[in-house]
Amino acid sequence: MKNFALIGAAGYIAPRHLRAIKDTRNRLIAALDKSDSVGILDSFFPEADFFTEFERFDRHLEMLRRKEPEKAAHYVSICSPNYLHDAHCRFALRIGADAICEKPVVLNPWNIDALKEAEEEYGHKIYTVLQLRLHPEIIKLKKKIDKSKQDRIFEIDLTYVTARGRWYFYSWKGIEDKSGGIATNIGIHFFDMLSWIFGPPTRNIVHLRGPDIAAGYLELKRARVRWFLSIRFEDLPLEIISSGKRSYRCIRIDGEPFDFTDGFQDLHTRTYEEILKGNGFGLDENRDAIGIVYEIRHSEVTPHLGEKHALLEDKKRFVG
Repeated sequence: MKNFALIGAAGYIAPRHLRAIKDTRNRLIAALDKSDSVGILDSFFPEADFFTEFERFDRHLEMLRRKEPEKAAHYVSICSPNYLHDAHCRFALRIGADAICEKPVVLNPWNIDALKEAEEEYGHKIYTVLQLRLHPEIIKLKKKIDKSKQDRIFEIDLTYVTARGRWYFYSWKGIEDKSGGIATNIGIHFFDMLSWIFGPPTRNIVHLRGPDIAAGYLELKRARVRWFLSIRFEDLPLEIISSGKRSYRCIRIDGEPFDFTDGFQDLHTRTYEEILKGNGFGLDENRDAIGIVYEIRHSEVTPHLGEKHALLEDKKRFVG
């Protein structure tokens, strides 16, 4: 049984990590969040120590490491806002633990190299949650693509609309310097998946970029990708709105829909199982996706270059 600490216990993604720790029969010894709305802990680890101040959390774990090593943290699960991941990974290494960090592990590509130096300095590992790589249907797709002719280029259309309320723009997610913007917040999962399957990026064009919407054209080694991301309710298909849903995800490969709707329930648990066996995804596996979203964030918007996503043809929808 391993000891876990968790940063970001009140966040959206924390319950998946709590369940993964419990499902792998390990224990949570301490949790941190500046918000004290963490009643979710009662469902998993009511005996865990809880802190709202980082300094006291740090002191507690350091004390355990020095005075009660059998109670010290072996892993620190990081569910904090994106811009804090880098610092919290370093904290985990410093207290003698491995880190398990949500995406994106960093916001800038060069920070990956700095974290690799920290791994060497402290002798511990930073694992990252790239759970789509463990999805059964996505694994099947990768095997299929790997077996196809190596000179074949696939045509991909990626559409992801997940409506968010006004709260989004008042939270850290609505601040680009803290979240990395919409392409990072809701798109990095898909960019990681596509680059894992179809190879590294070779060309990256941005057609539209705003606080709530982005679109562009991406060339990978074996694919040409037209992508569209939005958190605007009005961009949902009418059939999705009429059904009462607020999210729409569609990936088409050479015109055929690729369905991976099911199979998400235990991907964080699978991620933890692999990490505990020493098979988790490390820093280097994040390079392509981090580079893609960094370029999307910083590139000039050039709407007349590359191939446009079909939704961009309806220009009236994106005025204002």
